[in-house]
Formats: sequence, C-alpha cells, structure tokens
Amino acid sequence: MLRRRSALVALVVAAACSGERATSTDRVNPFLEPSTLPYQAPPFDRITDADYQPGIEAGMAEQRAQVDSIARQQGAPTFDNTLLAMEKSGQILTRVMRAFSGVTSANTDSVLQAVQSEMVPRLAAHSDAIRLDASLFGRVKTLYDGRDALGLDSAQIFLVERYYKDFVRAGAQLAEADQTELRALNEEGSKLATRFQNELLAGRNAAAVVVSDSAELAGLSDQDLSAAADEARARGLAGQWVLALQNTSQQPVAASLRNRALRERVMRASLARGDSGEHDTRPLVRRLAQLRARKAQILGYPTWAAHVLDDQMAKTPAAAEKLLTDMVPAATAKARSEAARMQAIVDQEGGGFRLASWD
Repeated sequence: MLRRRSALVALVVAAACSGERATSTDRVNPFLEPSTLPYQAPPFDRITDADYQPGIEAGMAEQRAQVDSIARQQGAPTFDNTLLAMEKSGQILTRVMRAFSGVTSANTDSVLQAVQSEMVPRLAAHSDAIRLDASLFGRVKTLYDGRDALGLDSAQIFLVERYYKDFVRAGAQLAEADQTELRALNEEGSKLATRFQNELLAGRNAAAVVVSDSAELAGLSDQDLSAAADEARARGLAGQWVLALQNTSQQPVAASLRNRALRERVMRASLARGDSGEHDTRPLVRRLAQLRARKAQILGYPTWAAHVLDDQMAKTPAAAEKLLTDMVPAATAKARSEAARMQAIVDQEGGGFRLASWD
C-alpha cells in the first residue's frame, strides 16, 4: 500500500511540476525537497518568485493524492492509518506556504500578489475538498466515537478530538446543499480577503507623507533620514523625503519627530488609510462581513464571532467583551494619568497646546 501510494504521489507531483521542468531541466524547484538548513528553514538564496506557484500546485497535488489514499483505503480506520497519515501529508505544501505567507506579509511584490490572487481561492477549494470529504470524515468520526476504547494516550486522544472538531467546524456534517453554498462562500471570501490585503498595502503606500523641507524632519536619526531619502528616490522624488507608513495606527516615526505639524500629518495619514479614494477598503469589509455572517448561520452559530470564539478560550462573545470591558476603568485611568503628566511637561516647556494623539 505504501509503495503504491508513494508511486502515485510521485507521478502527481511530477505532473504538477512538468511545466517548470520543461523550461528548466537543470534546476529543481527548491520546495520539492526538504531544506538542509537548521530547522529546515527555507533556502531563500535559492528561492525565486517563480518557484511559489508551481510549488503550491505541486504541494496541493501531493496532499490531495495522499488524502485520497487515506480516505479510500479498505482497512478499518486506526490512529496510525488515518490521523497520523494525515498529519504527515502535504509536506511540500507546508514548506512552500510557510515561506510564501512570510514573504507576502513582509516583502511582497506585484508577482507575488498575482500568485496570491490566483492561488488563494484554489487553496480554499483544496481545504474544502479535504474537510468536506465524506469518506475521510467517516474514518475520523469512527475514531472519535470509539476513542475511549482505542488505548490511546492523552496526546493521541487530543488529536482525535481536534481533527473531529475541525472537520465539523468546516462543515463536514452539513447537508450537500449547504456544503455547496459553503464552498462558494469560502471561495468568494478568500478572493476578497486577498483583495483587502492588497488594497490595504496599496493604500498605505499611497498615504506616505512627502516632506520637502529637511528642517521639518528634526529629531530623526541619520538612519531614518537616509531611509526617507531612499524612499523618495524610489518614487521619483529625488531631493525630498518620504515617510512611509507602517500597518499600525501610531506610526513609530512620530516618536522622534519634533515638528508637531508633521506629526499631525503623519497621524492623520495613518488613520485615513483605506477610508476613501482609489483604495477604499470599506466595500470589501462590508461584503466580507456579510459572507461571514451567512457562513456562521450555515454552521449553526448566531454570529461569526460566536463561531470563532467557540473554539477559543473565551468561548462566547459575551465573555470576550466582559474581559475587555472589565479592563476599561483601570486602563483609562492609567491613560488619563499619563496624559496629565505629559500635558504638564508641555506646559512647563511653554508648548502652548493641548495634548493630542500625534503628541
């Protein structure tokens, strides 16, 4: 059985990667083999943007073949031939997605964004194909129902219960019509989430603050000034400085800027990201909220928050809200105390203004 499965996986992976190998016979996609670096860290010195999509496709093909073999085997389900086998499946996909997710969140580019737009919906469909596989879920459920009589240790019992819960939360127990709608919701949601991420990045880049007078940048380190000048040159604004925004409300650069008016410009630009214009993300957010509300309803929850938190420590939205609201008196008292101390410093130095968020 293992030999036949390994042969099938090899054929599927070869087929998925045939296009790449047809164009480059002397180079193998680095994701197809385990990394030799410590902790199997991705070999970024050998990885190019062109490796990600074929790597993801090969990974999905490999895992699909492995999971199909697990689901269709004739033997009765056991911990080893079902759950342990699933744990070991999809190693290529795991390798490529760890690298791809990290790079796209920290240092993406137009090529990687195109790969995201193409592959994220396919990855969602891949996940659904596994979690909504009736034969596979039947094996998981058999193990779950008889878990107390299987002689498993506590870690194995946890894994049985975790897998069963993951399948149920993904919709494995739903009627076929509901599963069909769920797949469509997941596909649309994955596309919108990718668009939101790309629009957020584009909006942040577009909202960068351009400075023409170096005197306004007093307080910045030589390193920060150099980075701002480099960013300006990259945008065709040589002789100026560009304060690029980060994905946070309070921009770190504001802590060093002495020019209050510039601090205000930076703060207002930061708060306005994604709120208007070409990169307005609000329509995407509204549609994503609608999709998640419908998905929660199909899965038997009153709200998306209830669905998400049911699997978390808080368990319910009410418990999460109580945790947060219980902190409000102490947190706001501390914030007011610190603001009062800062206002006293402003007054002592003759600032002549009331403390604001950009201060």
